[in-house]
Amino acid sequence: MLTIAISSRTLFDLHESHQIYLNQGLEAYRQYQLNHEEEPLGPGVAFALVKKLLDITHPKTAEPLVEVVLVSRNNGDTGLRIFNSIEHHNLNISRAVFSNGGSPYDYLPALGVELFLSAHHADVIGAIDAGHAAAHLMTRPSTGLLDGQVRIAFDGDAVLFSDESEQIYQAAGLEAFRKNEHSKRNEPLNPGPFSAFLKKLHDLQSVYPAGEAPIRTALVTARSAPSHKRVILTLREWGIRIDEALFLGGQDKAEFLKSFKADIFFEDQLTYVQSASEHTATGHVPYGITNKK
Repeated sequence: MLTIAISSRTLFDLHESHQIYLNQGLEAYRQYQLNHEEEPLGPGVAFALVKKLLDITHPKTAEPLVEVVLVSRNNGDTGLRIFNSIEHHNLNISRAVFSNGGSPYDYLPALGVELFLSAHHADVIGAIDAGHAAAHLMTRPSTGLLDGQVRIAFDGDAVLFSDESEQIYQAAGLEAFRKNEHSKRNEPLNPGPFSAFLKKLHDLQSVYPAGEAPIRTALVTARSAPSHKRVILTLREWGIRIDEALFLGGQDKAEFLKSFKADIFFEDQLTYVQSASEHTATGHVPYGITNKK
């Protein structure tokens, strides 16, 4: 079973009510949610991803293989509209944490969560610091497709892998990076914040006969030959198969993600996050040297 925690602002389109909270305060927000309690919320940026994940079942037993837990800074009172919306959209979500303004990432270990998606940047940083795969999603209405495979794309350095090579690039430039990767081409990279999540996806794919898995993964990285070799050997060392690998040599990733039809893309560099988010749900992973500047 894969367990994902998702915030209410990424699952549903809460833009209007969030603006009321920002401009008029907590009490006005509370009253607005109570007044609109029976009005279902529209799909948010991660809605299509969640819907498709919840539809994944074991090929033999038909048992669900993915659980989604809602986490929210609402309280139980204002959170009732969110649960009503879950019921309206027929989402199989039964567990929730309403933290009443507190940080919900404290509950992630107890929930057994392997991925945390949130619109609250500080919560994502806290989750990553605590060792969880986590990403900050820019909120917008859903534009994802509800049919076909779940397609998940990852950047390499500082996402699947540690930022050890990126540190060399930032400190000494491209040529030093290339020399380092060549000299260490047979040494696996250290795991990054999303390595365990990728392994979990690989395990889910392995439940299905070859070519029939409902999940498809892709590595979309700015690396190019010959630095690709270390990446491939690292994944092999981890015992992980990734379906597609795109070594783009610094090209913008947005059009490639569009071609892959990614449901979500995880990236540490904001430049790529901003361009990719025009085509697909994109999670910023605030990890590594690039995010410490």
